[in-house]
Amino acid sequence: MSVGSLKHFNIAIGKDCQLKIITTTVVKNIITNTHKPTEKRYFGFHRNIFFTGVVSFLTDTSSKMVYSVMPLFLLSIGASKTSLSLIEGIAESTSALVKTLSGFWSDKIGKNKPFLFIGYGLSALIMPLYAFVATPLQVLYLRFFERTGKGIRTAPRDSLVAGSVTNGETGKSFGLHKAMDNSGAIIGPLAAFALLSIFPGDFRMIFLFAGVPSILGILVLVFGIKEAKKNKDNLFKKFHFSDFPKKYYLFLTIVFIFTLGNSTDALLLVKANEVGVKVAFIPLVYLVTSIVSVFLSIPIGALSDKIGKEKILIFGYLIYAVVYFGFGVTSSIMAIVALFALYGLYTATTDGIQKAFIADNIDTNKQGTGMGIYNALLGITLLPASVIAGILYDKVNSSVPFYFGAATALIAAILMIFFTISLKRSNH
Repeated sequence: MSVGSLKHFNIAIGKDCQLKIITTTVVKNIITNTHKPTEKRYFGFHRNIFFTGVVSFLTDTSSKMVYSVMPLFLLSIGASKTSLSLIEGIAESTSALVKTLSGFWSDKIGKNKPFLFIGYGLSALIMPLYAFVATPLQVLYLRFFERTGKGIRTAPRDSLVAGSVTNGETGKSFGLHKAMDNSGAIIGPLAAFALLSIFPGDFRMIFLFAGVPSILGILVLVFGIKEAKKNKDNLFKKFHFSDFPKKYYLFLTIVFIFTLGNSTDALLLVKANEVGVKVAFIPLVYLVTSIVSVFLSIPIGALSDKIGKEKILIFGYLIYAVVYFGFGVTSSIMAIVALFALYGLYTATTDGIQKAFIADNIDTNKQGTGMGIYNALLGITLLPASVIAGILYDKVNSSVPFYFGAATALIAAILMIFFTISLKRSNH
Protein backbone atom coordinates (compact mmCIF):
# COMPACT_ATOMS: atom_id res chain seq x y z
CA MET A 1 0.00 0.00 0.00
CA SER A 2 1.42 3.42 -0.94
CA VAL A 3 1.72 6.40 1.39
CA GLY A 4 -0.91 8.22 -0.69
CA SER A 5 -3.49 5.45 -0.42
CA LEU A 6 -2.89 5.20 3.34
CA LYS A 7 -3.58 8.94 3.58
CA HIS A 8 -6.96 8.55 1.82
CA PHE A 9 -7.77 5.60 4.06
CA ASN A 10 -6.97 7.79 7.07
CA ILE A 11 -9.38 10.51 5.90
CA ALA A 12 -12.12 7.98 5.30
CA ILE A 13 -12.06 6.82 8.89
CA GLY A 14 -11.55 10.27 10.33
CA LYS A 15 -14.45 9.84 12.74
CA ASP A 16 -12.57 7.12 14.56
CA CYS A 17 -9.77 8.98 16.34
CA GLN A 18 -8.08 5.80 17.55
CA LEU A 19 -7.78 4.36 14.05
CA LYS A 20 -6.68 7.77 12.81
CA ILE A 21 -3.76 7.84 15.25
CA ILE A 22 -2.79 4.24 14.45
CA THR A 23 -2.85 4.86 10.68
CA THR A 24 -0.80 8.06 11.01
CA THR A 25 1.78 6.17 13.07
CA VAL A 26 1.99 3.45 10.42
CA VAL A 27 2.56 6.08 7.72
CA LYS A 28 5.36 7.72 9.75
CA ASN A 29 7.02 4.36 10.34
CA ILE A 30 6.90 3.52 6.63
CA ILE A 31 8.43 6.88 5.71
CA THR A 32 11.11 6.61 8.42
CA ASN A 33 12.10 3.08 7.44
CA THR A 34 12.11 3.96 3.75
CA HIS A 35 14.62 6.78 4.25
CA LYS A 36 16.69 5.14 7.00
CA PRO A 37 20.29 4.88 5.77
CA THR A 38 21.83 1.40 5.65
CA GLU A 39 24.71 0.90 8.10
CA LYS A 40 27.96 0.70 6.14
CA ARG A 41 29.67 -2.66 6.45
CA TYR A 42 33.34 -3.54 6.11
CA PHE A 43 34.07 -6.91 4.52
CA GLY A 44 30.58 -7.99 5.59
CA PHE A 45 30.95 -6.89 9.23
CA HIS A 46 29.46 -4.02 11.25
CA ARG A 47 31.94 -1.14 11.53
CA ASN A 48 32.35 -1.60 15.29
CA ILE A 49 33.22 -5.26 14.88
CA PHE A 50 35.68 -4.53 12.08
CA PHE A 51 37.45 -1.55 13.66
CA THR A 52 37.55 -3.21 17.09
CA GLY A 53 39.38 -5.99 15.29
CA VAL A 54 41.82 -3.48 13.78
CA VAL A 55 42.55 -1.99 17.21
CA SER A 56 43.17 -5.47 18.58
CA PHE A 57 45.43 -6.23 15.61
CA LEU A 58 47.62 -3.20 16.29
CA THR A 59 47.68 -3.71 20.06
CA ASP A 60 48.46 -7.40 19.68
CA THR A 61 51.27 -6.56 17.26
CA SER A 62 52.74 -4.46 20.04
CA SER A 63 52.14 -6.93 22.87
CA LYS A 64 53.36 -9.97 20.95
CA MET A 65 56.58 -8.15 20.06
CA VAL A 66 57.10 -7.93 23.82
CA TYR A 67 55.71 -11.29 24.94
CA SER A 68 57.50 -13.37 22.31
CA VAL A 69 60.82 -12.47 23.97
CA MET A 70 59.71 -11.64 27.53
CA PRO A 71 60.37 -15.14 28.99
CA LEU A 72 63.94 -15.09 27.69
CA PHE A 73 64.40 -11.48 28.81
CA LEU A 74 63.22 -12.37 32.32
CA LEU A 75 65.57 -15.33 32.50
CA SER A 76 68.41 -13.04 31.34
CA ILE A 77 67.86 -10.67 34.29
CA GLY A 78 67.75 -13.42 36.89
CA ALA A 79 64.20 -14.78 36.97
CA SER A 80 63.57 -18.48 37.61
CA LYS A 81 60.90 -20.44 35.76
CA THR A 82 58.76 -20.39 38.89
CA SER A 83 59.03 -16.59 39.24
CA LEU A 84 58.37 -16.27 35.50
CA SER A 85 55.09 -18.13 35.91
CA LEU A 86 54.32 -16.23 39.14
CA ILE A 87 54.75 -12.84 37.42
CA GLU A 88 52.26 -13.86 34.72
CA GLY A 89 49.81 -15.29 37.24
CA ILE A 90 49.89 -12.29 39.60
CA ALA A 91 49.59 -9.79 36.74
CA GLU A 92 46.55 -11.56 35.29
CA SER A 93 44.81 -12.35 38.56
CA THR A 94 45.19 -8.93 40.20
CA SER A 95 43.58 -7.32 37.14
CA ALA A 96 40.76 -9.90 37.08
CA LEU A 97 38.57 -7.89 39.47
CA VAL A 98 38.90 -4.89 37.15
CA LYS A 99 37.42 -6.96 34.32
CA THR A 100 34.28 -7.66 36.33
CA LEU A 101 33.90 -4.07 37.50
CA SER A 102 34.45 -2.54 34.07
CA GLY A 103 31.94 -4.94 32.51
CA PHE A 104 29.26 -4.14 35.07
CA TRP A 105 30.02 -0.40 34.95
CA SER A 106 29.72 -0.35 31.16
CA ASP A 107 26.32 -2.06 31.43
CA LYS A 108 25.24 0.38 34.14
CA ILE A 109 26.03 3.56 32.18
CA GLY A 110 25.28 2.06 28.76
CA LYS A 111 28.68 2.98 27.27
CA ASN A 112 31.69 0.93 26.16
CA LYS A 113 34.03 3.24 24.24
CA PRO A 114 35.45 5.18 27.26
CA PHE A 115 36.64 1.90 28.80
CA LEU A 116 38.30 0.93 25.54
CA PHE A 117 40.12 4.26 25.33
CA ILE A 118 41.45 4.07 28.92
CA GLY A 119 42.37 0.38 28.67
CA TYR A 120 44.15 0.50 25.32
CA GLY A 121 45.74 3.84 26.24
CA LEU A 122 47.28 2.39 29.39
CA SER A 123 48.77 -0.52 27.43
CA ALA A 124 50.20 1.84 24.81
CA LEU A 125 51.88 3.84 27.58
CA ILE A 126 53.39 0.80 29.33
CA MET A 127 54.88 -1.12 26.37
CA PRO A 128 57.99 1.06 25.79
CA LEU A 129 58.70 1.26 29.54
CA TYR A 130 59.83 -2.39 29.61
CA ALA A 131 63.04 -1.15 27.97
CA PHE A 132 64.08 0.53 31.22
CA VAL A 133 63.55 -2.25 33.78
CA ALA A 134 66.45 -3.91 35.62
CA THR A 135 64.79 -6.56 37.83
CA PRO A 136 61.96 -9.12 37.53
CA LEU A 137 60.06 -7.20 40.25
CA GLN A 138 59.97 -4.10 38.03
CA VAL A 139 58.59 -6.22 35.21
CA LEU A 140 55.87 -7.40 37.60
CA TYR A 141 54.88 -3.79 38.37
CA LEU A 142 54.59 -2.91 34.68
CA ARG A 143 52.78 -6.14 33.89
CA PHE A 144 50.28 -5.36 36.63
CA PHE A 145 49.43 -1.93 35.19
CA GLU A 146 49.42 -3.17 31.61
CA ARG A 147 47.11 -6.07 32.51
CA THR A 148 44.92 -3.64 34.45
CA GLY A 149 44.52 -1.76 31.19
CA LYS A 150 43.45 -5.00 29.54
CA GLY A 151 41.07 -5.62 32.42
CA ILE A 152 39.44 -2.22 31.92
CA ARG A 153 38.87 -2.73 28.19
CA THR A 154 38.19 -6.46 27.73
CA ALA A 155 34.59 -6.94 28.92
CA PRO A 156 33.28 -3.63 27.46
CA ARG A 157 35.01 -4.50 24.16
CA ASP A 158 33.42 -7.95 24.04
CA SER A 159 30.08 -6.39 24.94
CA LEU A 160 30.50 -3.89 22.09
CA VAL A 161 31.21 -6.71 19.65
CA ALA A 162 28.24 -8.78 20.89
CA GLY A 163 25.95 -5.73 20.75
CA SER A 164 26.96 -5.00 17.14
CA VAL A 165 26.27 -8.53 15.84
CA THR A 166 23.65 -8.93 13.11
CA ASN A 167 21.91 -12.07 11.81
CA GLY A 168 22.92 -14.02 14.91
CA GLU A 169 26.52 -14.38 13.68
CA THR A 170 28.18 -14.26 17.09
CA GLY A 171 30.61 -17.06 16.29
CA LYS A 172 31.67 -15.46 13.02
CA SER A 173 32.01 -12.00 14.62
CA PHE A 174 34.13 -13.20 17.53
CA GLY A 175 36.00 -15.33 15.01
CA LEU A 176 36.95 -12.15 13.12
CA HIS A 177 38.15 -10.57 16.35
CA LYS A 178 40.25 -13.64 17.13
CA ALA A 179 41.66 -13.65 13.59
CA MET A 180 42.64 -9.98 13.86
CA ASP A 181 44.15 -10.66 17.28
CA ASN A 182 46.27 -13.40 15.81
CA SER A 183 47.21 -11.37 12.76
CA GLY A 184 48.87 -9.02 15.21
CA ALA A 185 50.39 -12.07 16.84
CA ILE A 186 51.96 -12.86 13.46
CA ILE A 187 53.35 -9.41 12.74
CA GLY A 188 54.58 -8.94 16.33
CA PRO A 189 56.93 -11.95 16.50
CA LEU A 190 58.10 -11.25 12.93
CA ALA A 191 59.02 -7.71 13.95
CA ALA A 192 60.75 -9.06 17.06
CA PHE A 193 62.68 -11.57 14.93
CA ALA A 194 63.76 -8.82 12.52
CA LEU A 195 64.91 -6.58 15.36
CA LEU A 196 66.80 -9.43 17.03
CA SER A 197 68.53 -10.10 13.72
CA ILE A 198 69.60 -6.45 13.50
CA PHE A 199 70.30 -6.03 17.22
CA PRO A 200 71.28 -9.53 18.48
CA GLY A 201 70.21 -10.11 22.07
CA ASP A 202 68.93 -6.53 22.49
CA PHE A 203 65.47 -7.17 23.94
CA ARG A 204 65.16 -3.55 25.08
CA MET A 205 65.18 -2.27 21.52
CA ILE A 206 62.15 -4.45 20.79
CA PHE A 207 60.31 -2.96 23.78
CA LEU A 208 60.93 0.58 22.50
CA PHE A 209 59.61 -0.17 19.00
CA ALA A 210 56.60 -1.98 20.46
CA GLY A 211 55.00 1.33 21.44
CA VAL A 212 54.41 2.42 17.82
CA PRO A 213 51.58 0.06 16.73
CA SER A 214 49.74 0.43 20.05
CA ILE A 215 49.61 4.21 19.58
CA LEU A 216 48.21 3.72 16.06
CA GLY A 217 45.55 1.51 17.64
CA ILE A 218 44.41 4.40 19.83
CA LEU A 219 43.88 6.56 16.72
CA VAL A 220 41.74 3.85 15.08
CA LEU A 221 39.72 3.54 18.28
CA VAL A 222 39.02 7.27 18.46
CA PHE A 223 38.03 7.75 14.81
CA GLY A 224 36.73 4.33 13.73
CA ILE A 225 34.51 3.02 16.54
CA LYS A 226 31.08 4.40 17.41
CA GLU A 227 29.35 3.95 20.74
CA ALA A 228 26.72 1.20 20.54
CA LYS A 229 23.35 2.72 21.42
CA LYS A 230 21.54 1.19 24.41
CA ASN A 231 18.06 1.74 25.75
CA LYS A 232 18.51 3.82 28.92
CA ASP A 233 15.33 2.37 30.43
CA ASN A 234 16.75 -1.15 30.14
CA LEU A 235 20.22 -0.62 31.65
CA PHE A 236 21.57 -3.19 34.12
CA LYS A 237 21.59 -1.18 37.35
CA LYS A 238 22.10 -3.74 40.11
CA PHE A 239 23.80 -7.13 40.06
CA HIS A 240 22.12 -10.30 41.33
CA PHE A 241 23.43 -13.82 40.75
CA SER A 242 19.90 -14.85 39.81
CA ASP A 243 20.02 -12.45 36.84
CA PHE A 244 22.06 -15.03 34.92
CA PRO A 245 20.80 -18.46 33.86
CA LYS A 246 21.97 -21.70 35.47
CA LYS A 247 23.63 -22.84 32.24
CA TYR A 248 25.88 -19.77 32.33
CA TYR A 249 27.31 -20.79 35.72
CA LEU A 250 27.62 -24.43 34.69
CA PHE A 251 29.59 -23.34 31.65
CA LEU A 252 31.87 -21.16 33.79
CA THR A 253 32.56 -24.20 36.00
CA ILE A 254 33.77 -26.14 32.96
CA VAL A 255 35.88 -23.18 31.85
CA PHE A 256 37.43 -23.01 35.33
CA ILE A 257 38.46 -26.67 35.28
CA PHE A 258 39.93 -26.30 31.82
CA THR A 259 41.80 -23.08 32.67
CA LEU A 260 43.33 -24.62 35.79
CA GLY A 261 45.61 -26.58 33.45
CA ASN A 262 45.97 -23.78 30.91
CA SER A 263 49.03 -21.99 32.30
CA THR A 264 51.00 -19.20 30.65
CA ASP A 265 52.24 -19.78 27.08
CA ALA A 266 55.66 -18.66 28.31
CA LEU A 267 56.35 -22.25 29.39
CA LEU A 268 55.70 -23.46 25.84
CA LEU A 269 58.39 -21.08 24.59
CA VAL A 270 60.80 -22.17 27.32
CA LYS A 271 60.15 -25.82 26.39
CA ALA A 272 60.84 -25.07 22.73
CA ASN A 273 64.16 -23.45 23.67
CA GLU A 274 65.14 -26.41 25.86
CA VAL A 275 64.35 -28.87 23.06
CA GLY A 276 66.79 -27.01 20.80
CA VAL A 277 65.06 -24.07 19.13
CA LYS A 278 67.52 -21.16 19.05
CA VAL A 279 66.62 -17.91 20.82
CA ALA A 280 66.33 -15.88 17.59
CA PHE A 281 63.83 -18.41 16.18
CA ILE A 282 61.60 -18.59 19.27
CA PRO A 283 59.32 -15.78 17.97
CA LEU A 284 58.96 -17.62 14.65
CA VAL A 285 57.92 -20.85 16.37
CA TYR A 286 55.22 -18.97 18.26
CA LEU A 287 54.25 -17.42 14.93
CA VAL A 288 53.09 -20.80 13.62
CA THR A 289 50.27 -20.85 16.19
CA SER A 290 49.02 -17.44 15.12
CA ILE A 291 49.10 -18.23 11.38
CA VAL A 292 46.96 -21.33 11.82
CA SER A 293 44.53 -19.47 14.11
CA VAL A 294 44.16 -16.54 11.66
CA PHE A 295 43.14 -18.80 8.79
CA LEU A 296 40.74 -20.91 10.85
CA SER A 297 39.07 -18.52 13.34
CA ILE A 298 36.45 -17.01 11.00
CA PRO A 299 35.39 -20.24 9.22
CA ILE A 300 35.27 -22.15 12.51
CA GLY A 301 33.29 -19.29 14.08
CA ALA A 302 30.83 -19.38 11.17
CA LEU A 303 30.59 -23.17 11.51
CA SER A 304 29.79 -22.82 15.21
CA ASP A 305 26.84 -20.56 14.30
CA LYS A 306 25.45 -23.43 12.22
CA ILE A 307 26.19 -26.60 14.22
CA GLY A 308 26.43 -25.17 17.76
CA LYS A 309 29.21 -23.68 19.86
CA GLU A 310 29.17 -26.62 22.29
CA LYS A 311 30.37 -29.13 19.67
CA ILE A 312 33.23 -26.88 18.60
CA LEU A 313 34.32 -26.37 22.21
CA ILE A 314 34.41 -30.10 22.91
CA PHE A 315 36.66 -30.53 19.88
CA GLY A 316 38.85 -27.61 21.01
CA TYR A 317 39.38 -29.01 24.51
CA LEU A 318 40.35 -32.40 23.06
CA ILE A 319 42.85 -30.75 20.72
CA TYR A 320 44.39 -28.93 23.69
CA ALA A 321 44.75 -32.23 25.55
CA VAL A 322 46.59 -33.73 22.58
CA VAL A 323 48.87 -30.68 22.24
CA TYR A 324 49.88 -30.56 25.90
CA PHE A 325 50.43 -34.30 26.08
CA GLY A 326 52.65 -33.90 23.00
CA PHE A 327 54.69 -31.15 24.67
CA GLY A 328 55.19 -33.49 27.60
CA VAL A 329 56.56 -36.42 25.61
CA THR A 330 58.46 -34.86 22.70
CA SER A 331 62.12 -33.91 22.39
CA SER A 332 62.02 -33.20 18.66
CA ILE A 333 62.19 -29.71 17.14
CA MET A 334 59.94 -30.71 14.23
CA ALA A 335 57.38 -32.17 16.64
CA ILE A 336 57.45 -28.91 18.63
CA VAL A 337 56.71 -26.91 15.47
CA ALA A 338 53.84 -29.27 14.60
CA LEU A 339 52.42 -28.94 18.12
CA PHE A 340 52.52 -25.14 17.90
CA ALA A 341 50.53 -25.43 14.64
CA LEU A 342 47.97 -27.69 16.34
CA TYR A 343 47.87 -25.19 19.21
CA GLY A 344 46.64 -22.65 16.66
CA LEU A 345 43.71 -24.95 15.87
CA TYR A 346 42.94 -25.10 19.59
CA THR A 347 42.84 -21.29 19.93
CA ALA A 348 40.57 -20.98 16.88
CA THR A 349 38.10 -23.45 18.39
CA THR A 350 37.93 -22.06 21.93
CA ASP A 351 38.80 -18.42 22.66
CA GLY A 352 36.24 -16.67 20.46
CA ILE A 353 33.74 -19.53 20.62
CA GLN A 354 33.52 -19.37 24.43
CA LYS A 355 32.68 -15.66 24.23
CA ALA A 356 30.16 -16.26 21.46
CA PHE A 357 28.48 -18.96 23.57
CA ILE A 358 28.13 -16.54 26.48
CA ALA A 359 26.80 -13.79 24.19
CA ASP A 360 24.13 -16.19 22.91
CA ASN A 361 22.96 -17.20 26.38
CA ILE A 362 22.65 -13.96 28.37
CA ASP A 363 20.51 -10.85 27.88
CA THR A 364 21.92 -7.99 25.81
CA ASN A 365 21.83 -5.49 28.69
CA LYS A 366 23.94 -7.86 30.84
CA GLN A 367 26.61 -8.81 28.30
CA GLY A 368 29.28 -6.51 29.71
CA THR A 369 28.82 -7.98 33.18
CA GLY A 370 28.61 -11.54 31.86
CA MET A 371 31.77 -11.10 29.80
CA GLY A 372 33.46 -9.43 32.77
CA ILE A 373 32.77 -12.37 35.09
CA TYR A 374 33.99 -14.78 32.41
CA ASN A 375 37.22 -12.85 31.77
CA ALA A 376 37.78 -12.39 35.51
CA LEU A 377 37.44 -16.13 36.00
CA LEU A 378 40.14 -16.71 33.39
CA GLY A 379 42.43 -14.18 35.05
CA ILE A 380 41.93 -15.44 38.59
CA THR A 381 42.41 -19.07 37.60
CA LEU A 382 45.62 -18.26 35.75
CA LEU A 383 47.40 -17.57 39.07
CA PRO A 384 47.03 -21.08 40.55
CA ALA A 385 47.44 -22.56 37.05
CA SER A 386 50.73 -20.74 36.50
CA VAL A 387 52.03 -21.45 40.01
CA ILE A 388 51.21 -25.15 39.70
CA ALA A 389 52.84 -25.37 36.27
CA GLY A 390 55.93 -23.42 37.34
CA ILE A 391 56.51 -25.52 40.46
CA LEU A 392 55.98 -28.77 38.56
CA TYR A 393 58.42 -27.56 35.89
CA ASP A 394 61.14 -26.56 38.40
CA LYS A 395 60.64 -29.16 41.16
CA VAL A 396 59.57 -32.29 39.26
CA ASN A 397 60.42 -32.19 35.55
CA SER A 398 59.55 -30.33 32.35
CA SER A 399 56.92 -32.88 31.24
CA VAL A 400 54.61 -33.00 34.27
CA PRO A 401 52.95 -29.55 33.88
CA PHE A 402 51.98 -30.47 30.33
CA TYR A 403 50.49 -33.80 31.44
CA PHE A 404 48.51 -31.90 34.08
CA GLY A 405 47.16 -29.50 31.42
CA ALA A 406 46.21 -32.42 29.17
CA ALA A 407 44.30 -34.07 32.03
CA THR A 408 42.25 -30.97 32.94
CA ALA A 409 41.40 -30.39 29.26
CA LEU A 410 40.19 -33.97 28.89
CA ILE A 411 38.00 -33.60 31.99
CA ALA A 412 36.58 -30.33 30.60
CA ALA A 413 35.76 -32.02 27.28
CA ILE A 414 33.90 -34.84 29.05
CA LEU A 415 31.95 -32.37 31.19
CA MET A 416 31.12 -30.34 28.08
CA ILE A 417 29.64 -33.44 26.46
CA PHE A 418 27.29 -33.97 29.44
CA PHE A 419 26.51 -30.23 29.49
CA THR A 420 25.53 -30.34 25.80
CA ILE A 421 23.27 -33.36 26.36
CA SER A 422 21.53 -31.58 29.26
CA LEU A 423 21.00 -28.47 27.13
CA LYS A 424 19.32 -30.51 24.41
CA ARG A 425 17.05 -32.21 26.93
CA SER A 426 16.03 -28.89 28.51
CA ASN A 427 15.27 -27.40 25.08
CA HIS A 428 12.94 -30.30 24.31
